[in-house]
Amino acid sequence: MAIFIRIDVDGALAADAGAARQLCEVCPVDIFSTPDGGALEIVDDNVDECTLCELCLQVGKPGQVSIVKLYDDDAVLQRT
Repeated sequence: MAIFIRIDVDGALAADAGAARQLCEVCPVDIFSTPDGGALEIVDDNVDECTLCELCLQVGKPGQVSIVKLYDDDAVLQRT
């Protein structure tokens, strides 16, 4: 379980195989996975390795990927 942040991904984006693959490609710390080319999964063990690079926020439409800072009163980072 993550201590510092939470990553939220819109269900429609997670179900899109191309977008899921793109999330896996852009994340430098392997937070996203698509086992067997299937649905997007968030690798819980890697979430706290997030560098807040915001590359994942650029995938999909604004608001489809959010980073919630649990250490900062749940402040939200998302593309607007």
